[in-house]
Amino acid sequence: MKLNYIAAAALAVVLAGCASRASDISASYVSPVLYQNLTCEQLALEATSVSSRAQTAAGLQNKKAGQDTAAMAVGLVLFWPALLFTQGDGAQAAEVARLKGEMQAIEDTSNRKGCNIVFQKEPPKPKAKGKHPADM
Repeated sequence: MKLNYIAAAALAVVLAGCASRASDISASYVSPVLYQNLTCEQLALEATSVSSRAQTAAGLQNKKAGQDTAAMAVGLVLFWPALLFTQGDGAQAAEVARLKGEMQAIEDTSNRKGCNIVFQKEPPKPKAKGKHPADM
């Protein structure tokens, strides 16, 4: 019984070490004051730059998450030392969070100035399919 608790605790530690997908990372707070002196045109240019950097950072984070998932699968099924190759969240996740915060700050400043800059939001995650009572 004690071995089960130890195995469960080890599994929890390993799972906590996996990198998150970019869509699961929350925005860090970035003050809109940084952008208050920009014109709408300047805000639009900054929005394009930040959006491009955020897209690149999200792609790298998702790649890292995929690699961790693969290492986890191999480690749990075949070869436990593969679990040592999971990287977890780090500087890349912090970069994604910061850029999401910058996009929010630009959007907030844009709203106050009437610039109408709106970033495309991530699509909602699909809900699990289950049997609906009307389908029976």
